Amino acid sequence: MEEMKTKDIVIIGCSGHAKVVIDIIERQKQYNIVGLIDKDETRLGKEVLGYKIIGTDHNIKALIEKNKIYGGIIAIGDNQKRKEIFIRIKDCNIPFKFVTAIHPEAQIGKDTLIGDGTVIMAGAIVNPSTKIGIQCIINTNASVDHDCSIGDFCHIAPNATIAGNVRIEEETIVGLGANVINNLKIGKNTLIGAGSLVLNDIPDSVVVYGNPAKVIRKKACK
Repeated sequence: MEEMKTKDIVIIGCSGHAKVVIDIIERQKQYNIVGLIDKDETRLGKEVLGYKIIGTDHNIKALIEKNKIYGGIIAIGDNQKRKEIFIRIKDCNIPFKFVTAIHPEAQIGKDTLIGDGTVIMAGAIVNPSTKIGIQCIINTNASVDHDCSIGDFCHIAPNATIAGNVRIEEETIVGLGANVINNLKIGKNTLIGAGSLVLNDIPDSVVVYGNPAKVIRKKACK
């Protein structure tokens, strides 16, 4: 029987987050990384974990078409920048599959939906009947319990815990080690500070910190 050819993908981003994504892709053994894409033209030809930077995000359409790239992952930790690159690629109107990266040591429950381009890291838990949007990051040892809804372009940071039936709107960050109790709604473009304990619903576009978490200030709308 003829062996199925591994699909070629690119990693968009060259930071520490990109290194973690590369490690996950290698462990998945589903795709072949042909190179990285960076915003800085002066870094062309340099390597990250053995993979060359082959282009910039300004010439991404030509790069994808020339190399017949199947798809890739936007490995950028900043939610807004990840969204901007996503829109730029979508506007190119070219075939490009945003692939997911799920570490083999993550635990994914039944009846769970995970959006395209999302990264789920080692030790993360996503429990049954949860929906994770597109282009999200569920970081190392984060826990998302049953029946949750995580909006597009969100980031659940390392060791954060989201209890059951929580709804988090798009572009929100739940910081390192933060805890959100069950049945709450967290607004969009909001930042929950590291180590916070969230006991009440949180509105859109605010920064909250503390135990219990309180609104510290408004967050600029993007």
